[in-house]
Amino acid sequence: MDKGFKSGFIAIIGRPNVGKSTFMNRVIGQKIAIMSDKAQTTRNKIQGVLTEDDSQIVFIDTPGIHKPKHKLGDFMMKIAENSLNEVDAILFMINAEEGYGRGDQFIIERLQHVKQPVYLIINKIDQVEPDALLPLIQQYNKMYEFEEIVPISALEGNNVDHLLELLKTKLPEGPQYYPADQVTDHPERFIISELIREKALHLTREEIPHSIAVVIEKIDPRGEEDKLLIQASIIVERKSQKGIVIGKQGTMLKEIGKRARRDIESLLGSKVYLELWVKVQENWRNKPHQLQEFGFKRDEY
Repeated sequence: MDKGFKSGFIAIIGRPNVGKSTFMNRVIGQKIAIMSDKAQTTRNKIQGVLTEDDSQIVFIDTPGIHKPKHKLGDFMMKIAENSLNEVDAILFMINAEEGYGRGDQFIIERLQHVKQPVYLIINKIDQVEPDALLPLIQQYNKMYEFEEIVPISALEGNNVDHLLELLKTKLPEGPQYYPADQVTDHPERFIISELIREKALHLTREEIPHSIAVVIEKIDPRGEEDKLLIQASIIVERKSQKGIVIGKQGTMLKEIGKRARRDIESLLGSKVYLELWVKVQENWRNKPHQLQEFGFKRDEY
C-alpha cells in the first residue's frame, strides 16, 4: 500500500427517488445502478468503486428507507439499516424539489444511533431557485448535527467533484480493496438483470408496480453469430401484468429487450442476443422461498 493511500466505505441513504442511483452512476462513470422515476427501484446494496491514484471510495447505494409493507420491504429496510453500521461515513441525500417529508424524520430517528459522520446531500439543485436552499439547510440543521451540508446536482454534475474531494480528505488511510479497473462488486448477471428490470419499469410506467423481478436463466458465450446468448425471465405477480409486459403482439416485450440489449452490450463490450420470457408467480414478494430464488439472501429478510 502506498504511503498516504486512503480508502473507505460510504453509504448513501435517503427516501426513495431522491437520486441515489443517479449519483452513483455519475461518480463511477458508467451505469451500475438502475434509474427510474418510480420509488424503491433499488433492492440490493449496490457497491460502486471509485479508484484514483491516492484513494479508493466504495459507495453503497442502499434501498430507499421507508416503512415496509411486505416481506420484500422488510428485506430492503434491513439492508439499508445494516449498512449504516458497516461504513466510514454516511451520505443522507434529500431532494431539493420536494424538501422535508415525513420519511426524512423516519431516517433521522435511525441516524441517532450511528456514530459515523453524516453528510446532508441536497440533490437536484438544478431544479430549484438558489434562494430556496437556505431555508432548507436551516430546517435540516435543527434536526441533526451534520458533519457538513453539500448541495449538488447528480444529474448535471454540479458540486459533485467538490463533494468527492471533501470525502477523500476525511477517509482513513487504508488498503485498496478492489482492483483499480473494478467498478462494482456485483457479478455481471446481477447488473444484467437490473438493466432489464429498469427498462420494464420505465416502459410500463404506472401500469406495473414494483412487482417485477428478473431472473437470468442462462448466459452462453457460444450463441449464434458470435453473439453472447442471454436468456432471462421477467417475473410478475398477476396474469394481467403479464399481458401488459408482453404488450399487443409482443411489442412491449420487444421494446424492453431492445433497450436492455443496448445497455448490456455497452456494459459487456460485446454483441448480445437477448431472449426474454414473462412468467407469473403470484404474490412472490411475500414468499421467502421465492425471494431467495430471485437473489434475496435468507438471512436478510
